[in-house]
Formats: sequence, structure tokens, C-alpha cells
Amino acid sequence: MTEKKEDFESVRQIYTVLVLHFIDGLTQQAIASQLNLSASKVNRLITQGRKLGMVRIDIESPFQRLVDLEQKLTDIAGLASALVTPTVPGSAHSTLQQVGRAAGNQLLETIRDGDIIAITGGKAVSAVVDNLQPERSFDVTVVPLTGGVQGKFYTDVNHLATQLADRLGGKSMLIHAPLFAESREQRDMLMDMVSIREVFELARRAAVAVVGIGSIRTPGSSYYDLHPISAAEREGLFGQGVCGEMMAHLIHADGSVANSPLNSRLVALDPAELLACPRVIGVAAGAEKVLPIQAALNGRFLKSLVADETTAAAVLSAMESKQHVA
Repeated sequence: MTEKKEDFESVRQIYTVLVLHFIDGLTQQAIASQLNLSASKVNRLITQGRKLGMVRIDIESPFQRLVDLEQKLTDIAGLASALVTPTVPGSAHSTLQQVGRAAGNQLLETIRDGDIIAITGGKAVSAVVDNLQPERSFDVTVVPLTGGVQGKFYTDVNHLATQLADRLGGKSMLIHAPLFAESREQRDMLMDMVSIREVFELARRAAVAVVGIGSIRTPGSSYYDLHPISAAEREGLFGQGVCGEMMAHLIHADGSVANSPLNSRLVALDPAELLACPRVIGVAAGAEKVLPIQAALNGRFLKSLVADETTAAAVLSAMESKQHVA
């Protein structure tokens, strides 16, 4: 079968439905309820799967190498799930959009009415929101995990939270505070304000969190949109072993949060505060994200990872090498 990159998401959904129906034995109505789809769409997907030749003695995907990669990542990183999309050669933008589309579909399969959804800012989360196409409205509340940064659309988490709520048909509650306070004392004061404290309390109770995983080593890293620092300060961070950021917190390769003055001024939840969240979906694409993804996985911050094939394969290779050395 000829592989078409643009067919990946529809084939992945067909594959999921076929497995649930023919292997797990779920009825079409049960599948519709589990994946938040209409019963008629489930029926159409099964029919499409038959026409594509995907229903045999067992169920195969034309993207089997991605399914295999997902399973290996899940096993080695201790994830509940992993989702790997094809990499679009020569187009970082198209690759990220495809990753965002897949993460958006995973989100739609996960959420239920009454859920709280917590999100970060960032290009990856923006790609999720941009590519979200729900078939119905959801009674959900979307909240930020961090304070806001005015400027580029993808750095403004309040903007993304509002957009996501609008697309889902839910509501949003926003953090009216900067991401970086001027001092630790000001940060503590802001975090103690009733309006901010209430939103962060909702975030701590989120059923689903969608988070970007940031690089700090490339000049175009979004982290420096959040808080520009000098080249000397950047080198200082590298010297301290900082290799990425999550929820705007600088983190080391082992996943520990760095003891950095920058972290002490953050108006944001600590990544560890999401450990109780049932579904934390990390979204990332690109070679510069390999080390940060490893750090986030080492910190056990993620329950699910959505990444492109090249990135996911590099993460898996690095983790396997480290495991063999150990």
C-alpha cells in the first residue's frame, strides 16, 4: 500500500477503531462512547478499514513501524501511551502541525464532560489548538498552568486557553499575572492572590494536561521569548546542566527542577504538582527537543508523549543507550 503522509491521522483512527472492535470485542456504540465519536462515524471507519485491506486474521497498520516505535517508547519510558506521527522531510512547520493534529485527536478521545483541562503556552500547544476539530461540544473548563506573556500568540497561554475552550464549546478561567515576577517575594504575593490561587487550584485538579516541552539550547527557543537573557547567562545555564524547560521551569537531564533564580520568580505550578493528573500529554517535535523530552521522561512528568518519528526515534535510541550503559 502506498503510504501518504496526509493519510496518517485518518488511518491511525481507523486502526484504533478496528482494534477495539475486532480484537477487544467492543460494540460500535461502546467505541463511539469511548472515543467521543458518533456511532455512524465508527461504522464508516470500520467500513473504510475493510476497504483499505486492514482487516485480516489480525489487524495491521500501514504505519506499523510507528506503532512499533510507540510500543518501545511506552515500555522504556514507563508511559501510559505514546503517539508517533510521520516526520515531514524539510518542513519543521508541517511536522509540528501533524504532531499537533494527532495530539488534538488524542485529547478529544480522552476528555469527558465536566473535565478540567490545564495547558501551557508554546508552539506545540498552539499547534494542538489550531488543528482541533471536535464533532460535538464539551462541557469542560480550560485553565493555564502558568502566568501569561504578552507578545507572540503562542507564548500567551491565556490566549491559547481561551481559544481551546471556544473550540471545545467550554469555558476558560485565566491567570491575570505575568509569568515572571520581579522577585521571589512578588511571586509569592501573586500566587497568594485569591483570583490566581483559585485558577491554580483548578489546574491541580485537572483530568488532562497538555504541555509543551521546551529547548533552551537553540537561538530560536521559545523560552527566550518568555524571558530574554544574555548569551553569558545562557552559557551559565548550560554549565549548570540545564537542558530544557517544562511549564517554564528549567530542568536538568535527570528531570530535576533546577535551583535557579529564574525558577524562583515563576508564577506557575511546579511540574511535580501534575504527578496526580491522570493524563499529562507532552507534545514536541524537532531535533532540538530530544534532550528536553528525555529530561521530562526522566522526571516522570508525562503520562503520554506525542512526537514525530525522527524525534521519537532519537529519544528512544538515547534512552536505550543509557539503559545498556547502566
